[in-house]
Amino acid sequence: MANNQVSREFLFRRMHSLLGVIPVTLFLFIHLFTNSSATLGESAFNERVEFLETLPFLPFIEFFFIFLPLLYHGVYGMYVAYTSGYNAGKYSWGRNVFFVLQRTTGVFTFIFVIWHLWTTRFSGNTPNFDMVTQVVDSPFGYWFMIIGTVAAVFHLANGLWGFFIHWGITVGPRAQRVSAYAMMGLFLVLSAVGVAALNAFYAAV
Repeated sequence: MANNQVSREFLFRRMHSLLGVIPVTLFLFIHLFTNSSATLGESAFNERVEFLETLPFLPFIEFFFIFLPLLYHGVYGMYVAYTSGYNAGKYSWGRNVFFVLQRTTGVFTFIFVIWHLWTTRFSGNTPNFDMVTQVVDSPFGYWFMIIGTVAAVFHLANGLWGFFIHWGITVGPRAQRVSAYAMMGLFLVLSAVGVAALNAFYAAV
C-alpha cells in the first residue's frame, strides 16, 4: 500500500512537472510575444490577436492544451506549496530563497492567471487592444499585471532549472550552475518583454 502511494505521488509530481514545461511554457511564450506586438501599436496587436482567433479548432486547443494543463499544474502546485517543508537546514541560504520563491510565485501566479482569464478571455468581450488598456487603466490593474507577469516568468525560469535537474538533463554542479545563469537570463529577458508590452498598453490609456 505504501509503495503504491509513493508511486502515485511520483507520477503526480512528474505530470505536474511535465505539464508545467511543455504546454504551459509554450502558452506563456506565445502570450508574451503576442502582447509584445503592442509596442508596435494598436493595429499590430489587434492583427496578431485576430490571427490567433482564426486558428482552426481553437476551442479544442485552448481547452485540452492550455486550460486543462494550467488547471492541473495550478491545483497540484497549490497542494505542493501547502505540503512542502522549507528545508531551512538542508540546503544553502540561496537555494532556500529560490525554493520559497518558487512556491510563493506559483500561488500568486495561479491567482493571477484566474483573474486574468476572468477579466479578458471570459469577460464576454472580444479580446483587443482597448480591452487590455481598460484593464491597466487603474493603478491596481496595472501593478497587478506587472507583478503577475514577473512572478509568472520567474516561476517558469526557476521551474525549468529544477526540471532540468529532476529529469536528468543537467547532471553535476557545473551543468546546474550554467543552467542557473541561463535561466536567470531568460527571466530577465522575458520580464523585460512582458513589462514593455504592459507599458505600451498603459501609455495608450
